[in-house]
Amino acid sequence: MVQMAASGASISSIARALGTNRTRVGEWLRRFEEEGIEGFEDQPRSGRPLEITPLERHQVIAAACSAPSEFGLDRTVWSHEALAKVLEASGRVRSISSSTVGRILEDAEIKPHRVKAWCHSTDPQYQAKMRSIVNLYVSPPAGAAVLSIDEKSGIQALSRSRPTVPAAPGKGPRQEFEYKRNRTRCLFACFNIRTGQVLGRCTLQRAREDFFSFMDLVAGRYRQGEVHVVLDNLNTHKDTSRGPFLTEWNRAHGERFVFHHTPTHGSWLHQVELWFSILTRVLRYGEFSTPDDLVATIERFIDVWNDQEAKPFRWTYQGLPLVST
Repeated sequence: MVQMAASGASISSIARALGTNRTRVGEWLRRFEEEGIEGFEDQPRSGRPLEITPLERHQVIAAACSAPSEFGLDRTVWSHEALAKVLEASGRVRSISSSTVGRILEDAEIKPHRVKAWCHSTDPQYQAKMRSIVNLYVSPPAGAAVLSIDEKSGIQALSRSRPTVPAAPGKGPRQEFEYKRNRTRCLFACFNIRTGQVLGRCTLQRAREDFFSFMDLVAGRYRQGEVHVVLDNLNTHKDTSRGPFLTEWNRAHGERFVFHHTPTHGSWLHQVELWFSILTRVLRYGEFSTPDDLVATIERFIDVWNDQEAKPFRWTYQGLPLVST
């Protein structure tokens, strides 16, 4: 604007050429005339001045994305208060409160105090085993049963010192915190991925003898045809240096069974684990004064499940449904 005016252009022509209005052009020319080059600087604005500069915001985020040990702290996760103290002590921020740290991290969607566990599998055959089981779920062999078999050990028979208080208007049920352990039981379960039917047996332990006794029960239920079985890597589930236990058992049953072992840390591939999670919710608030009470409840639930609720899971991998209901 100033250069065009110095060349003799009128305020109207400058406004037309730059796509603005006469008032704005006149304002800038007047400021230049009165203050010179300094007139182009931003003038003081109304409102509260910024307490945290953009650079300091970046320092807050960078610190939150670093380990506390990098700042000499003997802690594993950050708190907002610890971050504020470190930022001030290190000179990265002039002054900051824990609440301001919290607002900055919330805007950036960073939660350094929330730690999620993850487990990395070192199984060299992870991809091959995973794809074998996924393909088995996606395209089950025609005419063959596909079973997911595992055991849930250490199911506790708990009884409370006082009865659970039922719900009331404005109040949910309340359960006594103190409890008594009345021993545990182990549940072997077989989940049919085509039908959702469950075959189960409760035992005192999960020894190899208990596993193969349950497998005999499975073989009795699925008497004919090829049977594909998904198992995890527990030593009782496969041949070991102590003997070819699984191979010998399969030979005794006509070698009808094809075993697919999940990769290490691949329990998410086990559909029976989904059913175990449902059972856990059923038992969560139960009252079991003896292990027999616990076993009776599990057996009743299996009967109800098979009669009324059994259905294949809409099992997914990378968000895509593999088994439709």
